[in-house]
Amino acid sequence: MKKYEQWFSLIARLVLGGTLLAAGLLKISHPYTSAAAVRAYRVLPTELANLIGYALPWFEIGIALTLIFGLGVRLSASIAGALMLIFIAGVASAWARGLTIDCGCFGGGGQVAPGATQYWQEIARDLGLTLLAAFLIWRPRSRFALGETKGAI
Repeated sequence: MKKYEQWFSLIARLVLGGTLLAAGLLKISHPYTSAAAVRAYRVLPTELANLIGYALPWFEIGIALTLIFGLGVRLSASIAGALMLIFIAGVASAWARGLTIDCGCFGGGGQVAPGATQYWQEIARDLGLTLLAAFLIWRPRSRFALGETKGAI
Protein backbone atom coordinates (compact mmCIF):
# COMPACT_ATOMS: atom_id res chain seq x y z
CA MET A 1 0.00 0.00 0.00
CA LYS A 2 2.88 2.39 0.79
CA LYS A 3 3.75 2.52 -2.89
CA TYR A 4 0.33 3.91 -3.78
CA GLU A 5 -0.48 5.90 -0.64
CA GLN A 6 0.65 9.26 -2.02
CA TRP A 7 -1.31 8.69 -5.22
CA PHE A 8 -4.44 7.77 -3.26
CA SER A 9 -3.94 10.89 -1.12
CA LEU A 10 -3.72 12.98 -4.29
CA ILE A 11 -6.97 11.46 -5.57
CA ALA A 12 -8.63 12.02 -2.17
CA ARG A 13 -7.48 15.67 -2.18
CA LEU A 14 -8.81 16.24 -5.68
CA VAL A 15 -12.16 14.49 -5.10
CA LEU A 16 -12.83 16.17 -1.75
CA GLY A 17 -11.52 19.54 -2.92
CA GLY A 18 -13.26 19.28 -6.29
CA THR A 19 -16.60 18.47 -4.65
CA LEU A 20 -16.31 21.44 -2.28
CA LEU A 21 -15.22 23.71 -5.14
CA ALA A 22 -18.19 22.68 -7.27
CA ALA A 23 -20.59 23.16 -4.34
CA GLY A 24 -19.21 26.60 -3.55
CA LEU A 25 -19.11 27.81 -7.14
CA LEU A 26 -22.67 26.64 -7.84
CA LYS A 27 -23.96 28.57 -4.81
CA ILE A 28 -21.84 31.70 -4.93
CA SER A 29 -23.75 33.46 -7.70
CA HIS A 30 -27.08 32.92 -5.89
CA PRO A 31 -26.41 33.88 -2.26
CA TYR A 32 -30.09 34.38 -1.41
CA THR A 33 -30.89 30.84 -2.53
CA SER A 34 -27.97 29.53 -0.48
CA ALA A 35 -29.31 31.34 2.59
CA ALA A 36 -32.82 30.02 1.90
CA ALA A 37 -31.44 26.47 1.72
CA VAL A 38 -29.85 26.85 5.16
CA ARG A 39 -33.09 28.33 6.56
CA ALA A 40 -35.06 25.36 5.19
CA TYR A 41 -33.42 23.05 7.76
CA ARG A 42 -35.18 25.04 10.53
CA VAL A 43 -32.44 24.53 13.12
CA LEU A 44 -30.91 28.01 13.33
CA PRO A 45 -32.32 31.47 13.97
CA THR A 46 -33.04 33.25 10.67
CA GLU A 47 -30.24 35.79 11.02
CA LEU A 48 -27.63 33.08 11.72
CA ALA A 49 -28.96 30.85 8.93
CA ASN A 50 -28.70 33.78 6.50
CA LEU A 51 -25.14 34.56 7.61
CA ILE A 52 -24.10 30.94 7.16
CA GLY A 53 -25.88 30.72 3.81
CA TYR A 54 -24.04 33.76 2.49
CA ALA A 55 -20.63 32.76 3.90
CA LEU A 56 -20.71 29.01 3.22
CA PRO A 57 -19.94 29.11 -0.53
CA TRP A 58 -16.84 31.27 0.09
CA PHE A 59 -15.73 28.99 2.90
CA GLU A 60 -16.19 25.88 0.74
CA ILE A 61 -14.16 27.44 -2.07
CA GLY A 62 -11.36 28.40 0.32
CA ILE A 63 -11.10 24.91 1.82
CA ALA A 64 -11.37 23.39 -1.66
CA LEU A 65 -8.44 25.40 -2.99
CA THR A 66 -6.20 24.48 -0.08
CA LEU A 67 -6.97 20.80 -0.66
CA ILE A 68 -6.55 20.95 -4.43
CA PHE A 69 -3.20 22.74 -4.16
CA GLY A 70 -2.07 20.64 -1.21
CA LEU A 71 -1.60 23.43 1.32
CA GLY A 72 -2.09 22.51 4.98
CA VAL A 73 -3.69 19.22 3.96
CA ARG A 74 -4.20 17.81 7.45
CA LEU A 75 -5.89 21.00 8.70
CA SER A 76 -7.91 21.48 5.50
CA ALA A 77 -9.06 17.85 5.58
CA SER A 78 -10.00 18.22 9.26
CA ILE A 79 -12.16 21.23 8.47
CA ALA A 80 -13.68 19.54 5.40
CA GLY A 81 -14.41 16.39 7.41
CA ALA A 82 -16.07 18.42 10.17
CA LEU A 83 -18.12 20.22 7.53
CA MET A 84 -19.25 16.90 6.07
CA LEU A 85 -20.29 15.66 9.53
CA ILE A 86 -22.30 18.87 10.04
CA PHE A 87 -23.95 18.33 6.64
CA ILE A 88 -24.75 14.69 7.54
CA ALA A 89 -26.27 15.79 10.86
CA GLY A 90 -28.35 18.46 9.11
CA VAL A 91 -29.71 16.09 6.47
CA ALA A 92 -30.38 13.36 9.06
CA SER A 93 -32.17 15.90 11.25
CA ALA A 94 -34.36 17.05 8.36
CA TRP A 95 -35.14 13.43 7.47
CA ALA A 96 -35.95 12.49 11.09
CA ARG A 97 -38.26 15.50 11.46
CA GLY A 98 -40.14 14.67 8.26
CA LEU A 99 -39.05 17.78 6.35
CA THR A 100 -39.20 17.45 2.58
CA ILE A 101 -36.29 19.59 1.44
CA ASP A 102 -33.44 19.41 -1.02
CA CYS A 103 -30.12 19.62 0.81
CA GLY A 104 -28.99 22.67 -1.17
CA CYS A 105 -25.50 21.17 -1.32
CA PHE A 106 -24.93 22.16 -4.94
CA GLY A 107 -27.24 25.14 -5.18
CA GLY A 108 -30.98 25.22 -5.00
CA GLY A 109 -32.41 23.80 -1.82
CA GLY A 110 -35.66 24.35 -0.02
CA GLN A 111 -38.96 22.51 -0.24
CA VAL A 112 -39.44 19.59 -2.61
CA ALA A 113 -42.39 17.32 -3.21
CA PRO A 114 -42.84 14.46 -0.76
CA GLY A 115 -40.97 11.48 -2.14
CA ALA A 116 -38.54 13.71 -4.05
CA THR A 117 -36.03 13.85 -1.21
CA GLN A 118 -32.71 12.06 -1.60
CA TYR A 119 -31.64 11.94 2.01
CA TRP A 120 -29.93 8.57 2.04
CA GLN A 121 -27.97 9.38 -1.15
CA GLU A 122 -26.88 12.73 0.30
CA ILE A 123 -25.79 11.10 3.56
CA ALA A 124 -23.94 8.33 1.69
CA ARG A 125 -22.11 10.89 -0.48
CA ASP A 126 -21.11 13.00 2.52
CA LEU A 127 -20.07 9.90 4.47
CA GLY A 128 -17.79 8.92 1.57
CA LEU A 129 -16.30 12.42 1.55
CA THR A 130 -15.84 12.21 5.34
CA LEU A 131 -13.88 8.98 4.86
CA LEU A 132 -11.65 10.70 2.27
CA ALA A 133 -11.07 13.53 4.76
CA ALA A 134 -10.21 11.00 7.48
CA PHE A 135 -7.69 9.33 5.18
CA LEU A 136 -6.08 12.70 4.44
CA ILE A 137 -5.86 13.50 8.14
CA TRP A 138 -4.11 10.15 8.65
CA ARG A 139 -1.95 10.34 5.51
CA PRO A 140 -1.73 13.97 4.33
CA ARG A 141 1.43 13.43 2.27
CA SER A 142 0.58 13.27 -1.44
CA ARG A 143 1.91 13.81 -4.91
CA PHE A 144 1.94 17.31 -6.42
CA ALA A 145 1.22 19.05 -3.10
CA LEU A 146 2.57 22.58 -2.62
CA GLY A 147 2.60 22.49 1.18
CA GLU A 148 4.88 21.04 3.80
CA THR A 149 3.41 17.55 3.36
CA LYS A 150 4.17 17.43 -0.34
CA GLY A 151 5.18 14.19 -1.91
CA ALA A 152 7.88 13.51 -4.41
CA ILE A 153 7.04 14.50 -7.94
